[in-house]
Amino acid sequence: MTVNDDVATLEEELPLMALPLDGWHREKGARMVGFAGYHMPIQYEGIMAEHGWTREHAGLFDVSHMGQIAFSGEGVDAALEALLPADIKGLKPFRQRYSMLMDADGGILDDLMVSRPGDGAFDGAAIYMVVNGATKYDDIGWMIEHLPDEVTMNHMDEQALLALQGPEAGEALASLIPGAADLFFMQSGLFAWRGAPLWISRSGYTGEDGFEISVPADSVTLLADALCALPQVKPIGLGARDSLRLEAGLPLYGHDLTPDVSAIGADLGFAIGKRRRAEGGFFGHGRVMRELSEGPVQRRVGLTIEGRLPAREGAPVLAGDKQVGTVTSGGFAPTVGAPIAMAWIDNDLATVGTALAIEVRGKRIAATVAPMPFVPHRYRRARA
Repeated sequence: MTVNDDVATLEEELPLMALPLDGWHREKGARMVGFAGYHMPIQYEGIMAEHGWTREHAGLFDVSHMGQIAFSGEGVDAALEALLPADIKGLKPFRQRYSMLMDADGGILDDLMVSRPGDGAFDGAAIYMVVNGATKYDDIGWMIEHLPDEVTMNHMDEQALLALQGPEAGEALASLIPGAADLFFMQSGLFAWRGAPLWISRSGYTGEDGFEISVPADSVTLLADALCALPQVKPIGLGARDSLRLEAGLPLYGHDLTPDVSAIGADLGFAIGKRRRAEGGFFGHGRVMRELSEGPVQRRVGLTIEGRLPAREGAPVLAGDKQVGTVTSGGFAPTVGAPIAMAWIDNDLATVGTALAIEVRGKRIAATVAPMPFVPHRYRRARA
């Protein structure tokens, strides 16, 4: 979803499922749409206002449509390393990493987060994974097909997931759960609040400091109420989540990432560590190494756009009269004050500063390859 898409493009065939907070969203005046098989809030006060609030204060996002999966059993690290390019064996307790599922040809099936609860602290899991909502059942099927019988996989469908994002997120969460504010970016831990176990990671999808909170579904309304009672926090919908992640240069699966594109072309090589590159043994390793050596055919890039007309997903990117790529996400960026986009373009034109054009509504508008993120990340990182 891009923020400027018509709401109709979000609608999916019925029946749509309800999130644990469905009634809560409606009581707060949310405009609900179909997304990833669920009724989800696209906005409350309005996308621009919610975007600005998150950049200045703290926004609460309901991301319970995401898939939460626990893994355990003998040889679980090695088994997951056969599916993921991440260094699972080197993942320390209470740490989190970004990774991907790739097919045999190196196409991206999904992007995801993986963490290690120390001593099985979270539901007995040796490894905890969060995958995209629209692909979670496909992901589960893929992993069932390729994991050995010794590994147990539990879809944690009785857990809800909240994201608290923004520069005041740490202050807000500390007022309820003081220890959580001690986490640094990509650290996680198990906390208790009013008798409910909460698995909290310092991470998110906005480029801002923030947290993702896995909470039992029967406790999520109480937690959402407590957070939104704080002066720093307001509920935020899908629309602002999309404009925030676009400004942060973060790809959206199904749009910027698909089975047709590669990790190296997508500028996700950072997620494939030195040991994994050298040893291989995961789906797509051959393509990864080939593209590291020879370069990909196309790359994911950022584009700044002249004027006020936003470029939408699917718009052709042109060099002269030749199409050299396609916009995959685009919209007006409230913090930037101008339209921006992500696109896949031919590798030889992916250098920052390259002048291109985009065809929008029959018009050619000037665009320039730009560095990402468009708005600097503000994660709370540990000092070296």
